Amino acid sequence: MMATLTVPPSLVSPREDAIQLHKAFKGYGCDNAAVIGILAHRDATQRAYIEQEYRTMYSEDINKRLASELSGKLETAVLLWMHDPAKRDATILRGALYTGVINLGAVTEVICSRTSSQLQTLKQIYHATFGTYLENDIEIQATGDHQKILLACLSKPRYEGMEVDREMAAKDAKALYKAGEKKLGTDEKVFVQIFSERSRAHLIAINTCYHDMYGGSLKKAIKKETSGLFECALLTILQCAENPAKYFAKVLYKSMQGLGTNDTTLIRVITTRTEIDMQYIKVEYHKKYNKSLNDVVHSETSGHYRTFLLSLLGPNH
Repeated sequence: MMATLTVPPSLVSPREDAIQLHKAFKGYGCDNAAVIGILAHRDATQRAYIEQEYRTMYSEDINKRLASELSGKLETAVLLWMHDPAKRDATILRGALYTGVINLGAVTEVICSRTSSQLQTLKQIYHATFGTYLENDIEIQATGDHQKILLACLSKPRYEGMEVDREMAAKDAKALYKAGEKKLGTDEKVFVQIFSERSRAHLIAINTCYHDMYGGSLKKAIKKETSGLFECALLTILQCAENPAKYFAKVLYKSMQGLGTNDTTLIRVITTRTEIDMQYIKVEYHKKYNKSLNDVVHSETSGHYRTFLLSLLGPNH
């Protein structure tokens, strides 16, 4: 199991969940513990059914009700969690492109770590939800080579299978070497094209060829030849081709380093990865930082917000 979500062994009916949630909202103040006890232990399908049942029974959108009953970081986390993955990604991107604080790092993380088919669905949902095209919003907020790579990732469907043409991978490695380390300055176009068009398996093969042919790592070459958000985009694509769990472990680690916690990042990564590969992320985190992710989250958060995140992270192994 790659997901960390724990659901009850015997299924509770969505109708029963809706009734219990409605009860938790009634009276003075919301019973946060009851809300978390239910929602943090239902998968995407179950959450969608609860939403339907709640609307049927109480003629009200449960998300609107949650927004008015909860507050702060708990509200942000629960509302993101309620969505299915594509709608959640769309909501994260819209927030990162159009709130008081533009967060291009978050935009880069989402677009460069998702698969091609996830991005195609995401684009449709984004347009259906916000009435504007994701590409247009990126054109407005991002610039230069960073903008180019994001748009290229969104526009080109990539092969998602495991087959790789070794000869082609060697050619690509050579093209990247010539566009980067071999010349004065960098031909970013070549990096944009290869990193946005090649499959994950192919990128791993390019990485191996690059090392075999030029003795250095492609990652080091990217760090030497590019900078800023463009560098960040290329590294995200490469690292998520090799080991997404390791990449997200590092994102989580950085979000809880130093003074204060970057809760936006913490919430984004935990809600988006819980049903995908959080088990692996926890293993990678422990391997690299010698601490359990649960323990670190526990020490960096508090109250019902802490309870909710820890519920999603599952038992501390």
